[in-house]
Amino acid sequence: MFENLDDISEKRETLEMQLSDPEVVGNQQQYQKLVREHSHVARLDELYKEYQAVCRDIEENTEILHHEADDPELAELARNESEELGERKSKLEEKIRLLLLPRDPNDEKNILLEIRAGTGGDEAALFVADLFRMYSRYAEGRGWKIEVMSSNPIGIGGFKEIIALIKGEQVYSRLKYESGVHRVQRVPETETQGRIHTSAVTVAIIPEAEEVDLHIEPGELKFDVYRSSGPGGQSVNTTDSAVRITHLPTGLVVTCQDEKSQHKNKAKALQVLRARLLDQIQQEQHDKISEERKSQVGSGDRSERIRTYNFPQGRITDHRINLTLYKLEQILAGNLDEVILPLITHYQTEALNLLQ
Repeated sequence: MFENLDDISEKRETLEMQLSDPEVVGNQQQYQKLVREHSHVARLDELYKEYQAVCRDIEENTEILHHEADDPELAELARNESEELGERKSKLEEKIRLLLLPRDPNDEKNILLEIRAGTGGDEAALFVADLFRMYSRYAEGRGWKIEVMSSNPIGIGGFKEIIALIKGEQVYSRLKYESGVHRVQRVPETETQGRIHTSAVTVAIIPEAEEVDLHIEPGELKFDVYRSSGPGGQSVNTTDSAVRITHLPTGLVVTCQDEKSQHKNKAKALQVLRARLLDQIQQEQHDKISEERKSQVGSGDRSERIRTYNFPQGRITDHRINLTLYKLEQILAGNLDEVILPLITHYQTEALNLLQ
């Protein structure tokens, strides 16, 4: 079944030799890439060896059962062991198949988390803050670092939008299924009749783009500087530190005014712009491949309503996998794995089914 893994040990040894090469160690980018590949190959090698050992045990048991009359007691032991070996083989096959799935090249990347208020006015803006708090707590729990790149506060504790960079191990692979429309149903504090209002917030998970991923010609960018302003039109500072960057070929615009330094705002805005451009290019490639193959696993369309947070019932529902949990408070407190892990399993299963 896994004949193409017969040389996996050899590949592991080659990678280990490369990792001990001083030239490779001196190139941190290449070294980190090889470390990740080695970790993947080593795991595959260990599972394949275990799988081969189980297959040998099954063959031996089958041989013993063919000669049951020669040693009935040994045959009984083999029969009792056969069921357990069959289960172990199935589990190992599943684990190996998952490791053999085509890997998303963005899985190891840091991300830009963009949360924007949709329909619902102030209530939507307040929910932007709630979601940002949820993702921040989840990030902290996993030892990730989070840095606000840009924000547009409304003055009552909410945001029209907030953009943050999240750095850490496997950030994109964990959060990539969070893109889409998140709907909230609750009674606003200003509602005197006790009526439930429905608001919507859009979340985008964009892999961070390195300079090597994307080259932007200086002539493609237009820079504008202006004075930062806070909620209610208050002046944040008295210098032209806010930066607006326009990518002329695509019309993409990014603004940043959170820092007091124009230089820092420019650097952050460029980082956001680079990520958005790379995401746009990859999305176009993804759409083209999907049209050609007609075998897309989840569109990832950010216009899709993916989740509903119902406060009166304490309920959270993920509509893609029909998952409903009455743990709204815990999940908003950052215990997101109860939603994320079933999503990862669902999409992995879909991908496996396509390969069969």
